[in-house]
Amino acid sequence: MQDRNQGEGNYDAARQFQKEQHEFAQSGQAEGKAREAAEALDGEEGEELERARRAAAEGETTADPEEGEEEA
Repeated sequence: MQDRNQGEGNYDAARQFQKEQHEFAQSGQAEGKAREAAEALDGEEGEELERARRAAAEGETTADPEEGEEEA
């Protein structure tokens, strides 16, 4: 698949994302991942996760400095 402008959105990427989401849902891993997320929210990182959730809800983004991305 080559990179090309597809107008409003990237239909190839959307199809690939949807395919992978369906595969994940059918794999039986979703329940375990949901449990992991609940434990993280109740654990030591809960406050940080809540701050990130609120920031994302307000449209703020942050970049991971380890990935070398600049903050948007």
